Amino acid sequence: MGVDLIIALAFFVAAFVFIFGMLFLGKLLRPDNPQKDKSEIYECGERPIGEAWFQFNPRFYIIALVFLIFDVEVVFIYPVATVFKQSIADGNGALALTELTIFMAVLLLGLMYVWKKGDLNWLKRV
Repeated sequence: MGVDLIIALAFFVAAFVFIFGMLFLGKLLRPDNPQKDKSEIYECGERPIGEAWFQFNPRFYIIALVFLIFDVEVVFIYPVATVFKQSIADGNGALALTELTIFMAVLLLGLMYVWKKGDLNWLKRV
């Protein structure tokens, strides 16, 4: 156990030296010519206009979250689809199909709820 600890410590020290050595080397080699344009906020190549503090529509976050939820859920379907043929060979095809159908039904209900609620519309009618 002592040898394993020494090896782990050696890797930790090597990583520490490598990371901070590269940071120090970068500080030595990079040019230092500060300008006003370099200290400004850069957003998609456009110069900022107006204040940075404004009311942002949270609908963008809601749509991103809905996409992320459904995207991750589809990833959970992939393992079932890859072993479905093996499940049929083992005699558990009906069980796998039932599980997949229930899972897809829950996803469909969630999509219908979000759609009915109007969270997928970019412009909401008042």
